[in-house]
Amino acid sequence: MERYIGQIIDVIYLDVDNKTKQRRIEVLAVENGVVKAFCHQRQALRVIWIENILAVKRVSVSSRVS
Repeated sequence: MERYIGQIIDVIYLDVDNKTKQRRIEVLAVENGVVKAFCHQRQALRVIWIENILAVKRVSVSSRVS
């Protein structure tokens, strides 16, 4: 996940209730098994455990939300 720091990605992950979620995030930091990110959908900071991430797709430059 470190390679995505500073990039916008789409992730599918399991939340704290073990429900599948999909979000577009900007990865701010990766440390101690956790991704710290800004969620574009919620306009808020999020913390996602790396072990709960099921899929990652980098967003192309033309698809980025400003």
